[in-house]
Amino acid sequence: MVLRANELVLFGLLISCLAATLHCSAPPPPPGDLLLVNANAYTLSEDHPHAEAIIIRGDRIAFVGSNDEAEALAGPQAKRMDLGGKTVLPGLADSHVHLSGVGYRELTLNLEGTSSLAEMLARVGERAGQARPDEWIIGRGWIEAQWNPPVFPTRFDLDKVAPNNPVWLVRVDGHGAVANSRALEIAGVTKATLDPPGGEVMRDAATGEPAGMLLDRAKSLVQKHLPVEDPVRHRESLVLGARTMIERGWTEVSIAGNSFQEVDILRQLFEEGALGIRIYDNVGGPGAAADRLLDQGPTLRAHDGRFTLRGIKVVADGALGSKGAALLEDYSDHDGRGLLLWEEDDLLPLYERALREGIQIQTHAIGDRANRLILDLYERAFESVPAAERKVADPRWRIEHAQIVHPDDIPRFGQLKVIPSMQASHAITDFHFAKSRLGAARLRGAYAWRSMIDAGSIIAGGSDAPVEKGDPMVEFYAAVARKDLKGFSAAYWHPEEALTREEALKMLTLWPA
Repeated sequence: MVLRANELVLFGLLISCLAATLHCSAPPPPPGDLLLVNANAYTLSEDHPHAEAIIIRGDRIAFVGSNDEAEALAGPQAKRMDLGGKTVLPGLADSHVHLSGVGYRELTLNLEGTSSLAEMLARVGERAGQARPDEWIIGRGWIEAQWNPPVFPTRFDLDKVAPNNPVWLVRVDGHGAVANSRALEIAGVTKATLDPPGGEVMRDAATGEPAGMLLDRAKSLVQKHLPVEDPVRHRESLVLGARTMIERGWTEVSIAGNSFQEVDILRQLFEEGALGIRIYDNVGGPGAAADRLLDQGPTLRAHDGRFTLRGIKVVADGALGSKGAALLEDYSDHDGRGLLLWEEDDLLPLYERALREGIQIQTHAIGDRANRLILDLYERAFESVPAAERKVADPRWRIEHAQIVHPDDIPRFGQLKVIPSMQASHAITDFHFAKSRLGAARLRGAYAWRSMIDAGSIIAGGSDAPVEKGDPMVEFYAAVARKDLKGFSAAYWHPEEALTREEALKMLTLWPA
């Protein structure tokens, strides 16, 4: 049985608190304690995996155990709540989210769920009809893989519905975007424009003119001309993003790369009591933000334990959907092997210094070539900076997504103690186009959750919202069922890589913690 959201009772307390206090004794409680009885509580403790009752004292779990034990410890003054067998889970943690992006998805033109190019163009045309001349139309969330035919939109498509406004529409994965002719003109992108390192200006095959799609670092050609980000709007996006994630059931999120401008806004919001979620933050790198974090060191459990800044997020390659993921062999449906966004000499010094300074590294790697490269660089860094020279002996470094991994490299995650940070919903999103991108043979190492665990890894699960919806129920379903939302799967999708319900729950609670 797959649990429905309204059958769950979720508590915003870290799994570590629950595990550490399991069957602990407690002094007589003061008035105001909350006693929960007749629960179907999953503790994820191997010694006591289930419990009936919970005592909550202030903002901490004080006891987890049987109804009789809890009744005796709580005493007559506790407020009692009978859960009638409802399921209680540890607080759900999203290990990879772009919090401001979740908010901006609602503040700008939200193209999530568009079922065709025509529907996307209709939404753009409607927004253009409300916009002033030359006002930018900015949106995100489209995915051509769900259209028929599954083709990228072009500048000429957008020109038909928004001829008087520059248009910039980011693909759902954030690694590709389409601009109309007005936006390309403002940015000075022409037939003579060269592809930047780590990026591609997609072109009309007949004329060589820019077709409108810009991949990875080529996006910056237009992005630097977008309206200057308003700090008030940025603040609004973070508040809205946090509220959205809480409403969906998350109690903690790990932000996958931001700026110190955003860090400052987050900390001000915590001071004001405007954020009700726990945040583990990571700035983007290499660059000024990463250098600043390495210089000043981490911020641990600030704002009543709700905010930690300890990591640097690096992006090694593009995405599979936009054909930027770096592969060992050519794409099956495209000439080329994707994009690597950094040279080894850019990353190895950063990784070595992070080990010495106690900074966690998380590197986005989707293609098998990118995953192999990052595993190689991590291994070199570990060898050059032994544990005795590190501020944190066991650094718990991560590879974000780890979507396409050569089978030979899967055991290396466990051997190196590198954590695959994976989002199960990506398998749903990519199900209907991954085979055409990779061919059936390479899918053996795709979204290989079971193989990762069997080889000695734990998986830090999450959603990658706003790339995905950000719904923990979808993440749980995808990990357990390994089917799309209509229940469809196929042998080439390797159903044997699915997880048990307990493993899926650990992926969203214990293992992120």
